[in-house]
Amino acid sequence: MLTFPNTPDANLPPGVPVLTARPVTPAVAEHGEGPVWHPSFGGVRWVDMQAGDILELAGTEDVRRTHVGTVAACFRPRRGGGIVLADQRGFVLLDEAMQVERRLPEVWHDPGIRMNEGGADPAGNFWAGSMAYDQTPGAAALYRLSPDLSVEKVLDGVTVSNGFGFSPDGAHAYYVDTPTKKIDVFDHRDGTLSGRRTAFTIADGPGSPDGLTVDAEGCLWVALFAGAAVHRYTPDGELLAAVPLPVAQVTACTFGGPELDRLYITTSRENLDADALAAQPLAGALFCVDLPGVRGLPVLEFAG
Repeated sequence: MLTFPNTPDANLPPGVPVLTARPVTPAVAEHGEGPVWHPSFGGVRWVDMQAGDILELAGTEDVRRTHVGTVAACFRPRRGGGIVLADQRGFVLLDEAMQVERRLPEVWHDPGIRMNEGGADPAGNFWAGSMAYDQTPGAAALYRLSPDLSVEKVLDGVTVSNGFGFSPDGAHAYYVDTPTKKIDVFDHRDGTLSGRRTAFTIADGPGSPDGLTVDAEGCLWVALFAGAAVHRYTPDGELLAAVPLPVAQVTACTFGGPELDRLYITTSRENLDADALAAQPLAGALFCVDLPGVRGLPVLEFAG
């Protein structure tokens, strides 16, 4: 039977620090994704994506679940209060109680494609990418929702649009199209991306890059789907630390807590058979790592 111990991965180079993650919820999500910590939330929130729910943890093990749509792909806080959500095929503005304030027109009508991961930029735009349910290569795209609520397709030919984050100075955006196993980087200025190139490739060991977040030192924390870990890299791909997890499908991570010194990690139990679930009873739980000496960046907010 497969096991996923919280011990060093045999594929890690010698001397790479290994950090310990602890579960802070039971296995509450079928497909946990997109964690966000913001002072107005009173804790961390994340999505159970295809259930269409936002989950909340506010200082206890009690998890509150709010149904917000057919799909809850990703969300960010709005500067004026409330949340912007990427749902199945478009964008929704929610108020502070997570009730629908305004539903924008669908961006596309193909039922075989849905929204996936995303995030906000320093200029206050909200970005969300898509994927085909059957992961058809090149069928997806990356979209930008501007504060005036206009939508533009910015990148085409994507397969599984995933992690999206910015360097501390906002000059660079990091982006994941998961099947490529690459972390790409763009130049960023005033909500515009240019000069796409590969920052580094995650080629060694199991797993593919999924969600990511960037710390105050400019290093990237990358969730490895099917890789049972989160890894910390320099912007050019040097592996600095590893967080092994007792589940294979690690989906995303974010910094949280008043000092932004905790890493929250989401996981998934989607498509796991009975044997895999028996080996990974915490698949679908939220995990946390305390990070003395490391701080995250405040979450970027949508200005609309």
